[in-house]
Amino acid sequence: MTILSFTLILLLGAFLAGLLGSLTGLGGGVVIIPLLTLIFHADIRYAIGTALIASIATSSGSASAYVKEGITNIRLGMFLEIATTTGAVAGALIAVLMPTHVVAIIFGCVLIFSAITSFRKKQGFRAGEGESKLAERLRLNSSYPTEEGVVSYRVHHVVGGYCMMMFAGIMSGLLGIGSGALKVLAMDNIMRIPFKVSTTTSNFMIGVTAAASAVVYLQRGYISPGLCMPVVLGVLAGAFAGSRILTRANVKWLRIVFSLVISFLAVQMIYNGLTHKL
Repeated sequence: MTILSFTLILLLGAFLAGLLGSLTGLGGGVVIIPLLTLIFHADIRYAIGTALIASIATSSGSASAYVKEGITNIRLGMFLEIATTTGAVAGALIAVLMPTHVVAIIFGCVLIFSAITSFRKKQGFRAGEGESKLAERLRLNSSYPTEEGVVSYRVHHVVGGYCMMMFAGIMSGLLGIGSGALKVLAMDNIMRIPFKVSTTTSNFMIGVTAAASAVVYLQRGYISPGLCMPVVLGVLAGAFAGSRILTRANVKWLRIVFSLVISFLAVQMIYNGLTHKL
């Protein structure tokens, strides 16, 4: 394979990664890691390093557009970033002690669970049920624009969502994936905020979480400029395209795409964990 064909395939794969990461809030690593390891047979450590850079690019590319549209809950994202970055640093330290194939299997099981729960119909909250006084004190409740007008929402179970975010950060540090699936799960199913808000806020947060993990991989020499440059260009283009689509997208179809993607990721993680490829 020539350098030109390699770069073009990598650009196309990165574009799809950015588009998918922007629409679902998963981050670009979902596509980048399987692409580099299964198709190009790259070392998993370099694939993880490149995926972290891709996650940063996805977040940077789409987050600004979502903030401009008024969908992202910036205050909630900045509060939860404390948990994700703390977890990311802890995960990077744990990675030295724990075999990554064990973590991959656990991570795959968590993703399967999140795929199932994403199709569960939300139970409407009765007045006062699950409402968080902490959310009111931190002013986390907000609103977002829709075609029918501005819709207000309340944030529930702040402590539970915060703990899940810390776990997502640990997974990011261990596996080099932005852990967007767990972030969306925490905000959509635990904190009960609208799906579009959870995906856009996840995109806003992923870059910070990935940056905390990327420092460790950079110090170990697992980030290659030759791989990262075409990936970042493709991911940025895909992220901008996704940000234009999401404002008009149907939430039902986004849930389907979200579940299919993380189910595929779960199978990959479990298989690679069982075969000791991670």
